[in-house]
Amino acid sequence: MPNLLMEYAEPVAERVNVPGLLEDLHQCLLACGLFDASAVKSRSYPCRAWLVGREGDLNTFIHVELSLLSGREPAQKRELSRGLLSVLEQHGAGINSLTVEIREMDRDSYMRIHN
Repeated sequence: MPNLLMEYAEPVAERVNVPGLLEDLHQCLLACGLFDASAVKSRSYPCRAWLVGREGDLNTFIHVELSLLSGREPAQKRELSRGLLSVLEQHGAGINSLTVEIREMDRDSYMRIHN
């Protein structure tokens, strides 16, 4: 049940094929062998306003947040981070900041209805 959220500075869409990048990130999750393919969810959102640092001068970024149910081994999470960052690097040449964050969701409190 991974949820991938890609957030990017609005100007990124002028230089990066955002739907293609999202598709490749999604495929990276499908190919890793850790998840039921039907449970993998990926989406992206442009960020229209942002500030970074004292000057607020970082003009482009892509940040990927991957939320997973708790219980994965640290090595599995590192490998996922590396794989996702590799995809970002392939698509995001010239983007000021590329980051990946993996978050664990508590299995006991996560609820879903899937029809």
